[in-house]
Amino acid sequence: MDCNEARPLLDANADHELPAPDAQRIQQHIETCDACRRESENLHVLSKSLRAQPYHRAPDALRARILAALPQDDAAAREPLETPRAPVPPGPKRSWLGNWLNGWWRPQGAMGRPGGGAGAGATIGQGWLVALVVALGAVAVGVTMNLQRPAQTSLFADELVESHVRAQMSGHDIDVISTDRHTVKPWFNGRIDYSPPVEDLAANGFPLEGGRLDYIGHQRVAVLVYRYQKHVIDVYVFPEARSAAAGAALTQTREGYSLAHWNAQGMTWWAVTDAAPDALGGLETALKARLAGGSEQTEGG
Repeated sequence: MDCNEARPLLDANADHELPAPDAQRIQQHIETCDACRRESENLHVLSKSLRAQPYHRAPDALRARILAALPQDDAAAREPLETPRAPVPPGPKRSWLGNWLNGWWRPQGAMGRPGGGAGAGATIGQGWLVALVVALGAVAVGVTMNLQRPAQTSLFADELVESHVRAQMSGHDIDVISTDRHTVKPWFNGRIDYSPPVEDLAANGFPLEGGRLDYIGHQRVAVLVYRYQKHVIDVYVFPEARSAAAGAALTQTREGYSLAHWNAQGMTWWAVTDAAPDALGGLETALKARLAGGSEQTEGG
């Protein structure tokens, strides 16, 4: 492992978020590299200092938002933290609706009609009960997914903005500096387990400046760095199946930064910049046009 591969992972290593094999490789590199060792020590000191700060209970609204963004299994595991609810007093043993659903309620004269016996009534009532349960279950699943998806997208967008700002402030915003996509694209080989499409969009006003690795959503991702006038645009690209916040294309602004999200060529793309949102719209249009033209195939990748 060299410095270019180690630097994007030092934050995750300090927070003990890396798998054991990666953590071991990072540690081996740190033992032989003074610069990375110093940066790692600074990150560990910062992490320890943050953990030592006084604990303040999160507001209920913030806690509810975080729980809503968690997968179902994780949210269930945290359920004991909820305030115990008062027991519901028992209701009547059987309502007319419950009797009907269970086949106990029948109009007068039903026994006298062919097929109107207790067995037939029970079969019909149970059939309605199953249908009702299935319908309610489908509605509940749909509502839960629709509520979780905006929260997941919001948290993921926050992480992207933090990554973009951290890269600009650290001075390590580009690992491989080149305007040639045939230099940038092969640089990712062996550093991630997929091959990101790389295009130079200088003719459209978005020249390619290079690329880097980052650690987003608990995974290594490729970041393509473009320039728009005096603004840097970070474009995060990874396989669509791995998207932590899949959904329709969107453009939004968070804390003064513009973000855009779209899917193309089997990849999920997120772009972040401090330029106006319409700049990202132009980059998205230009990039999709180049990818649709098949330049990677016609030029040999």
